Order: sequence, then C-alpha cells, then structure tokens
Amino acid sequence: MAFCPKCGASVSAGATFCGSCGSPLSAAAPVPPAAPPPIAQPPNARPQAAGTPMTSNVAGALCYVLGFITGIIFLVLDPYKNDRFVKFHAFQSIFLNAAMIAFWIVWAILSAIVFAIAVAGGFVGVLFSLFHLVGLVIWLALLALWVFMIYKAYNNERFMLPIIGAMAAKQAG
Repeated sequence: MAFCPKCGASVSAGATFCGSCGSPLSAAAPVPPAAPPPIAQPPNARPQAAGTPMTSNVAGALCYVLGFITGIIFLVLDPYKNDRFVKFHAFQSIFLNAAMIAFWIVWAILSAIVFAIAVAGGFVGVLFSLFHLVGLVIWLALLALWVFMIYKAYNNERFMLPIIGAMAAKQAG
C-alpha cells in the first residue's frame, strides 16, 4: 500500500494524485506509517519474561490487592508461578491475610467478653468505647501495613515481615 508524501493518507496503487489532499504523486518510494512509541517502564522494573503480560514487580504488588485470593491466583498462573519474586509475595500475602483473619476472630471473641463484663459491671460506655478505639487503631495499622507491602513489592523490594516473611521465603524456594 502506498502513502501520500505530503499528507500521509493511503492511496491506491497506480494513482497519480492523492485523493485526500490532491497533490501529485511521484514515483517515490511509499512512506510507511509511523511506528508507535515504546511503552515506558519504571526505572526499577524487573525484566519482563517473553510472553508475560506484566512485569514481576506489578505482579508482586497485585498479590496483595485482594489478599489471599490474588496470592493464590498468582501461584497458579503459568508465567508467574515460576518467578521467585512473585511466589514470595504471593505466599507472604496469603500468610499475612491468614494472620489478619485469625487476629480478627480472636479480637471479636475478646470484644464479646469485654462487652459481657461491661454489661455485668454497669460501665458499658467507657470500657467498650476504649476497646473499640484500640480496635480501630489496630485496624488502621493493618491497613497501613497492607498499603506498605503493595508499595514495597511495586518498588521491586523483597520486604520480609518478621515471622511471615521467613515462612514465605521458605515456601517460595
């Protein structure tokens, strides 16, 4: 397919004038369309393996987004299940979310006990409000930890949590 040297519109083979701008066509070589610009990568991105739709740091960060669900998904997806960086973050995400769920189960049981004691003692407002305030602070700290782990994985860092990180490193190999 030939292109007009003046406006770049495609013209049919053998045409002497451009149908778009009307300029005369010479026997010059056809002008190829411009190539699309390359996609910019973050400066610290891990090398992308052939055939993978995203880099390892993006996959590692996505392991934390939906907790153990995305951790399990990245452990079974074919190009990522062999990447040690992604496997580490997937296992750490699974273990972190299992610990968070276990913590909230224990916290709910303690909350029910404190509520029963507060009702029996007649001071429901003060003790129960303090207990829920502490629960809110813990919840915000866990939320900050979750965002921090996504940030560290995206920045291509293998940040290990104290107990969970060692378990994840052992599972990832």
